[in-house]
Parts: sequence; structure tokens; C-alpha cells
Amino acid sequence: MRYSLQNYLAWATLSLLFAFPKASLGQMATHIVVPGTGVHMTQVGDDFEDESWSFVPNNPKSTEDIDENQRPPLGKSTNGRWYEGAKRGHPDIVKRVATPEGGLPGSEGALLLKSLQTGIPNRPSHKMHQDDFICNVQYRLGGTVPVSQSPSMTTRVYLPPMEDWERRNGPHFAFRAAVETTITESKKQFMFASKEQKEEIYWPGLFILRGVKKVGNQNVPYAYFRIRADRSGGDFLGPELETMGWWTLGISFTPDGLVHYFAKPGTEELTRDDYLATAMPYGYRCEEVRSFFYNVVNSDNGRDWSTDWIIDDPKFYVLKTQRVASRP
Repeated sequence: MRYSLQNYLAWATLSLLFAFPKASLGQMATHIVVPGTGVHMTQVGDDFEDESWSFVPNNPKSTEDIDENQRPPLGKSTNGRWYEGAKRGHPDIVKRVATPEGGLPGSEGALLLKSLQTGIPNRPSHKMHQDDFICNVQYRLGGTVPVSQSPSMTTRVYLPPMEDWERRNGPHFAFRAAVETTITESKKQFMFASKEQKEEIYWPGLFILRGVKKVGNQNVPYAYFRIRADRSGGDFLGPELETMGWWTLGISFTPDGLVHYFAKPGTEELTRDDYLATAMPYGYRCEEVRSFFYNVVNSDNGRDWSTDWIIDDPKFYVLKTQRVASRP
């Protein structure tokens, strides 16, 4: 089924009645924070305007999520604002490029992210894998950011024409956050039972996928969002991206532990009209935000490169300023 943004918003409003049956939609909407609201935390994020911007890959890259091999030292940008995650490697190409047409006014530089080997280096798996490009939020701010500050992040992403995408259906790109909550685990040893609280990390976000639909007698590729995640941990359907070119994406967090997702075509700042959905991924109430990051996905067949993804002006905001969490 094809979802236009207008039709999707009507559907999403109805779905919230089932996602949050005890909440009033009017009351909940009052507490949604539009990403980009509040104080811009200039210690993190980037504008890629420095012509000397560079990334040191320190290959071979990490594949801990696949074979428990981190391969240190991990890659990092020379300005200290980006790094390779330990779980998965960085994109094979991380390169400052000229801002594509239609970008932010005054922007001359943006960042290209592209990958060939998203799995174990030189061992094609012929399965989808992903690389991560992580914004250094936690360490540059001195700790995690509690949701009591209503943190949010925004980014611009350039989508090339569909004919230039990797010719594969499924996920190609994502804009995500790394967040924390506290869960209680029950443990039983011999005749005794106990409960233990522990930190749980999870990664909500907006995924961009390629699909194919019938238009007359032809199969025509198109792009659409999937959102991670609902209370059971499953991704749910978002709207179709009816135009290519620049898009603005945003994710925000509120003191009630909920995650809010926004998107619009173009590069203008987000507004309430660009709201897509609210969720409580995995049934967890988010407590703190560690970082945000990008996924670059491909088929890891040793032959086909990922789609070229160009990002610009990623920013981090808090609605209320206070000391960040003390945990490193």
C-alpha cells in the first residue's frame, strides 16, 4: 500500500489510540517536543565547513557484532566529534564533499557516507550488514543526557535519485539514537529468587528503505520510512518519501520516557506539522541519551556499493540546561 505523508499522518493519529490507550491524544501532543527546540549544544554535531575535515579510519574496522572482534584502535574524525562504534565498523568512505544543490543556505560542505564491506573485512557474507557513524555526544558533554532535559537531534540527509540507489529492497540508511533505561531482572539460584536492576541500552530511530510497487505494468522503486520501535520491539511502517533530494529528520525525547519522530522534505527547521509518531520502544521508558548515529546498509556481497548518503548539519539540543548525568 502506498502511504502519502498526509494519509500517513491520519493513520498515525488513529494508531496512537491503540499504542497509548490510557493517554489523551490532546494531552500527549502538548508534551511532544519538536526536535531542534531549546538550546543548541555546540560542543557536539558538525557543519562540515572546515575544508581540512578528515576521518582517520584505523582499518581494519570493528566487527564485534558479527565475530566479537573490535580491531582497535577505532576510527575517529580529527576534530574529535565522530568515531567508529565498537559493535560495527565505520563506513568505508567518510569524506567531506561539496553540498549538493538545494542544501542549507550558505552550506559549502557536507559529508559522504558509503560502504562496500559492511561485514567482516575481505569476507563477503552476501547478507545485509551495516556500518555505524557515531556522533560524540556523551564524552564531549561529560556524560549522558537525562530525558528530563528533553534532548533532541536533527539532521539533513540528501537522497539521490532512485536509479542511483543500490538495487536491493530493504533498509539502506538510518538516523538513530543510543539511549539507556533501567530494567529489573529476576534471578533464581537453587531455592532462592532475587531481582536485580541493570542498565539496558537500545537504539530507536528512523530507517529509510527501498521498495517496489506496481505502476501500470511496471515495477517502480520507491523509498519509505520504517520506525524503530513499538512496545514489542518491532519496527512499524512510516510514510513514503515522495520526493528525493534533501530531507530534514529529527528525534526527540521527553521526561515521560517517550520517543518522538519527525521528518520533512527540504532543509527548513522542523515544526509540529512534521510529526510522524510517538513510541515507547520495547516497552522501555527512556532515561538517558548517549549519542546519535547513522547506519549505512548494503548487501555485503563484495561487489555492490551502498547508496551514496550525504548528511549535513547534525545538531543536538536540550530544552532545559542542567548538569548532564555523571555516568561516563
